[in-house]
Amino acid sequence: MEKNELRIKYKSLRKEITSVIADEKSLAIANRIISLPIWEGTYYHIFLPIEKHREIETSFILNILQGKDKEVVLPKSNLEDGSMTHYLLTDSTVIRPNRWGIPEPENGLRVAPSDIDVVFVPLLAFDVSGNRVGYGKGYYDRFLAECRRDTLKIGLSFYGAEPAIGDTDPNDITLDYCITPEKVYSFS
Repeated sequence: MEKNELRIKYKSLRKEITSVIADEKSLAIANRIISLPIWEGTYYHIFLPIEKHREIETSFILNILQGKDKEVVLPKSNLEDGSMTHYLLTDSTVIRPNRWGIPEPENGLRVAPSDIDVVFVPLLAFDVSGNRVGYGKGYYDRFLAECRRDTLKIGLSFYGAEPAIGDTDPNDITLDYCITPEKVYSFS
């Protein structure tokens, strides 16, 4: 399938699940992450979910990261130029939704993409080769291109892998892992 077809399919599937089921699946994803060999790093980048899009509830992962004394980094989108700035999550971080409903830090201590060890990547769909489909704005592809080559990229999905995404682009950055409630996919 092509990216636009996959966006339509998975947005529709997400609308069908209840918030209780979404939370159960999100917790199962967080529990699978514990077993991954990803805990040597310091800076872990995580997105906060857009509730209206029924995204993965990342608070479970956030609790694991904080329990492991990891430095948590949150993105803030620049809606004018399609870039993101990254801020360290601290006790004084103020989170507010932007005009798209994305919860983001207002400001704080900036973290360079080159310092980030692990990125938990939002997505709508992915395939067996580690290609991903997001919302189509390119924010994460641009951000991941700024990260180190050895930065781990971990997708989070309620659903399993598609056989292939038909219209991948050379600028698309593939995942190292994708975690679903049922399975850990490894692409390295």
